[in-house]
Amino acid sequence: MSNRQERPSNSQQRWRIAALAARLLAEDGISELALAKRKAARRLGLPESTLMPDDNEVEAELRSYQRLFQNEEQPARSARLLRTAARLMAIMQPFNPYLTGAVLEGIAGRHAEIDIQLFPDSAKDVEIFLHNERFDYHHSPPRTERAEAVLTMIADDAIANLVVYPRREERVSFRTRDGRIRKRARLDAVNKLLAAIPLSSR
Repeated sequence: MSNRQERPSNSQQRWRIAALAARLLAEDGISELALAKRKAARRLGLPESTLMPDDNEVEAELRSYQRLFQNEEQPARSARLLRTAARLMAIMQPFNPYLTGAVLEGIAGRHAEIDIQLFPDSAKDVEIFLHNERFDYHHSPPRTERAEAVLTMIADDAIANLVVYPRREERVSFRTRDGRIRKRARLDAVNKLLAAIPLSSR
């Protein structure tokens, strides 16, 4: 079979994986793109060697899915999670917080988690602060070796991950698995996003 004949098949497989991964992210409590893609490929009966769609393709399918099937609930959910993120960022200001991930991107699924990057002098400083402020939290496994700790808590019925990095990492550009620069926003930018949300979605 020629490469010209193989390309449509590979493209179709990538689309099928991206579409199912998007549904898993939107509906089934999965928040990590890589995990959603692996689960989608397994459910479709595809081998582990299958060429996966990149994160951008999955996010595009997720936006389409949410427009078609969650058009009313998704904007309200995004606004609620943004408000919670802004409240936490205001509390965590001593540690240079940045919002990142699905909540910032506006593609938060039904079980999406809030991801806030912190850049303190020491991860211990953050834990002492949380203890003093009487926050309940637990440690979660870091998704990257660059993170010193991930402190997970419940805030306004949402799961929030405080991802702690060394202070020197604040000036470093973070990238997604497919090489794109990962978006992040300080509190003033998050507040601007909130202010731009239509009243009907707040």
